[in-house]
Amino acid sequence: MSITVKDVQHVAKLARLHLSPEEEALFTEQMNAILQYAEKLGSLNTDDVPPTTHVLHVSNVMREDVVKESITVEEALLNAPDEEDGQFKVPAVLD
Repeated sequence: MSITVKDVQHVAKLARLHLSPEEEALFTEQMNAILQYAEKLGSLNTDDVPPTTHVLHVSNVMREDVVKESITVEEALLNAPDEEDGQFKVPAVLD
């Protein structure tokens, strides 16, 4: 599969991009190089390679929850521009 200048112009129109003729030629060349590389990767034998979501092993690093002292409501509201009943008061955004 290869990309033509007409394909690049169509995608640019969909994306509402204004490309110069030089940019159209450059992007056509670059996209074709990407497709050629993808075709080369498609020819590799991956029968013995298990499917993965990441190249490297990724695991969540979790810590135990620890209960500890926190700031008081008064401290949290200390710099609030406006508060009511121990809560931040903000302008209404809905009717």
